[in-house]
Amino acid sequence: MQWVQQFFEKIGSLGAVVAAMGCASCFPALGALGASLGLGFLAQFEGVFINTLLPVFTWTALGAIVVSFLSHRRWLRLLAGVVGPTMVLLTLYPLWTYDWSTYLFYTGLVVMLLVSIWDIVSPARKVCNTLNSSEVIS
Repeated sequence: MQWVQQFFEKIGSLGAVVAAMGCASCFPALGALGASLGLGFLAQFEGVFINTLLPVFTWTALGAIVVSFLSHRRWLRLLAGVVGPTMVLLTLYPLWTYDWSTYLFYTGLVVMLLVSIWDIVSPARKVCNTLNSSEVIS
């Protein structure tokens, strides 16, 4: 079950970054990075990426982080994991019109990427083990 949670966390983070790379006019730095990686052909799907795929992947990552927290109960990982997707979603919906929202968006994507790397390097473990049904509390 844990590998499924980690898989969805990574897919959500990677998908959000790739979807943002396809939008050169919205996010010039990521668009330039995507074009240099050979993803320039994705510019024709810019509307689909920003309006559909980016929110879907971000919500996927956010959901996987919350489900993962229910398994291992690590508050620091929950906080670190929720910050990035929340920043991205806030940028996409209520804060889109502000000039500084682009910086908030980039920061959110970087946080999502760093938390994904952190999860790969140091996977979360449970804080405590529960008692087996054969053990009796005295």
